[in-house]
Amino acid sequence: MSRYAAAEIEPKWQKAWDDAGVFLARRDADKPKYYVLEMFPYPSGRIHIGHVRNYTMGDVIARYKRATGHNVLHPMGFDAFGMPAENAAMANGGHPKDWTYSNIDTMVAQMKPLGFSLDWTRMFATCDPEYYGQQQALFLDFLEAGLVYRKNAVVNWDPVDMTVLANEQVEDGRGWRSGALVERRELTQWFFKISDYSAELLDALDTLDDWPAKVKLMQANWIGRSRGLQFAFSLIDGPRGFDRVEVYTTRPDTLMGASFVGISPDHPLAKELEKSDPKVAAFCKEARQGGTTEEAMEKAEKLGFDTGLKVRHPFDTAWELPVYIANFILMDYGTGAIFGCPGHDERDHEFARKYDLPIIDTFLPVEGGHDIQSAPFVPAKTEKVRFTRLVAGEEIQTGEEAINATIDFCEANGVGHGVTKFRLRDWGLSRQRYWGCPIPVVHCDDCGVVPEKKENLPVTLPDDVSFDIPGNPLDRHPTWRDCACPACGKPAKRETDTMDTFVDSSWYQARFTSPRATTPTDMEEADYWMNVDQYIGGIEHAILHLLYARFFCRGMVKTGHLPEKSKEPFDALFTQGMVTHAIYQTKGDNGRPVYHYPEDVTLKDGQGFLKDGQEVEIIPSAKMSKSKNNVVDPVQIIADYGADTARWFVLSDSPPERDVEWTAAGAEAASKHLARVYRLAAELDNAPANAEEDTALLREMHKAIRDVTLGVDSFGFNASIAKLYGFTNAIAKSKAGADTKRTAIKTLAQLMSPMTPHLAEEVWSLLGGEGLIARAPWPKEDEAMLVDDSVTLPIQVNGKRRGEITVPKDLDKAEVEKLALAHENVARTLDGAQPKKVIVVPGRIVNVVM
Repeated sequence: MSRYAAAEIEPKWQKAWDDAGVFLARRDADKPKYYVLEMFPYPSGRIHIGHVRNYTMGDVIARYKRATGHNVLHPMGFDAFGMPAENAAMANGGHPKDWTYSNIDTMVAQMKPLGFSLDWTRMFATCDPEYYGQQQALFLDFLEAGLVYRKNAVVNWDPVDMTVLANEQVEDGRGWRSGALVERRELTQWFFKISDYSAELLDALDTLDDWPAKVKLMQANWIGRSRGLQFAFSLIDGPRGFDRVEVYTTRPDTLMGASFVGISPDHPLAKELEKSDPKVAAFCKEARQGGTTEEAMEKAEKLGFDTGLKVRHPFDTAWELPVYIANFILMDYGTGAIFGCPGHDERDHEFARKYDLPIIDTFLPVEGGHDIQSAPFVPAKTEKVRFTRLVAGEEIQTGEEAINATIDFCEANGVGHGVTKFRLRDWGLSRQRYWGCPIPVVHCDDCGVVPEKKENLPVTLPDDVSFDIPGNPLDRHPTWRDCACPACGKPAKRETDTMDTFVDSSWYQARFTSPRATTPTDMEEADYWMNVDQYIGGIEHAILHLLYARFFCRGMVKTGHLPEKSKEPFDALFTQGMVTHAIYQTKGDNGRPVYHYPEDVTLKDGQGFLKDGQEVEIIPSAKMSKSKNNVVDPVQIIADYGADTARWFVLSDSPPERDVEWTAAGAEAASKHLARVYRLAAELDNAPANAEEDTALLREMHKAIRDVTLGVDSFGFNASIAKLYGFTNAIAKSKAGADTKRTAIKTLAQLMSPMTPHLAEEVWSLLGGEGLIARAPWPKEDEAMLVDDSVTLPIQVNGKRRGEITVPKDLDKAEVEKLALAHENVARTLDGAQPKKVIVVPGRIVNVVM
């Protein structure tokens, strides 16, 4: 073959790997294990070039670790439950299962030509009954261990998807998939007790040395540990059974600035008042239409209802404060009640201005004429402040000192006590939809909520459902819903809520260690393969997925499904950047942009043109989006250039943690380079040995081994590729003998094999390499060959570079001076004159002064 034909070479070697079972993972006590995992995809039906980058990074690590003697587990699966499948069924009249499995087949067919070193025998989808049946078994074990409970709760309700959303699934007050404005509803829900692990999850972040600092900070902020004061205001003439309003505050040093007390619309006091006051009921109903996240409440207009009730200030019983129901207070954080300090809280300031409430500055002395009622809001200082004078007199303390001093004062005077709280709330897992893992419990009139028996698992989803009307089809499926109570045998009803899909992805890394086990895990396999040594995925999962997985694995340890070491399942985490592409757009008849696919645009001199000659506007380096038509189809790239070109390009242009822009020119350049490597092997001549050239090339080879290895070890794939470009050039220019060149090119193939495995196998085979390069050991550098016996010195004459000389490292200064003066450019510059001075800096430079 005189040219590099990827279409012929790549399928040949993929078949060879499959036939040899190279990537099958089996326990081997004689080898160190290495588990590399990329976050598994949702089966949308098409992979994109971002998938290629993500999985190529993992594949480089997997192939490299296999070459360095590790027993590698590198699996693949699909995160397959969720709303998109139901939406597709509603739109097209099909079934979510058919849509999902068809998409999985398509995506597997797209992924296999990329040559990833995956153990496909371990593949599963989370919608497989074999998988979610074991998830149901875990749920029952968690329930028995006290990690799951059921309660009435105010939840985020998506009125379009008609399901509950976790707080993390609400973005800017809208459902993360539907985009609909989220409402507040009170429903009976199942919860995981993740809040019990708040302190442990937070403190353990300090042990995750190989996680990005940004991810750890995001999780720490989400868990949100704070120390504050919990105390009560005495309620004056409240409804029967209500004589106090309990409050938690992280800024007790501002208590002397209180001007009102606010309670959540879902506070027990508010609920009691709305029973007898239609106006209260109407206000609370309206307030519940807003989202439940802190972010949504911060952005919403601050609204309140004056209950007419008052409370006494704990420091002065003659000081009375009005009680408002306010739409910006969450029931499930703190106590569902606050004291408003408008002088030092922007939200409270906005509220006080709206309802003409006092605004008191706690930190400044009250002097004659001092008034901040109409002054613009200034945040409370966190450096040097004068805090509550009742506590500290005229002392000046820092914000933290002021907070602690106030807590001490209040505890000493019986006002309240210091409390550490966390923002992290329990994980609501109930979802009112069909395409998810059924919650394995039964509701019996006599027995109450009864866990399903494990021998009856999996509780499988019925196939005969329809989506012609909104809501959960399981609610209206009597033959599935109606069942016998597992405890008493009387008629009962199944739980029709299904689990949040983040449950599915919280333990899949453990299931991959024994995907066909008849229990959630095989402890022997889990103990061998866990933990994941290298996890790779997007930073958008820093909170949603990664925090849940950390909790879930703690639950699996507690219930005996994972070893103690796997409380933290991911030893190292890498968050990759995106692949971007230019957007090509023209203006439509309505003035709105019309987006064009890259393959429909011809580029010339920096301008873009459609086939009819119309010029397009180019928006450079934008996030790939189907709506903008700036996606690149990997299938087309493979057809045009081959899989190795796609792999090489996505690794070469940018550090992997940063975005990389896909360009046709870049792909073309990558393809040409790989063809050049192929020609070096295919056109190797029979040149005789040349001692000096042979040694020089071997030195370059060992430098390449060292530098490429360092790059791969540190996720510096682009740096490794830069070294490989340089090594390729060195081989091409070298006049070394054929045997030395053969050795160098074979080593080049080994160093390229994690990135371009098909080309590497072909070059290895052409040059007589033994067996498959996928099974060849990683080359090792010879330290002796990394030490240069000679050094190249630049020569300057009066500060201007005139040339260079290569001399032995230990050559005498006088001899270096003679060689420098004999250099033709130096001699021409001197023109027979004697230099005033020659300065030889050993190993650095020669300076000639005229």
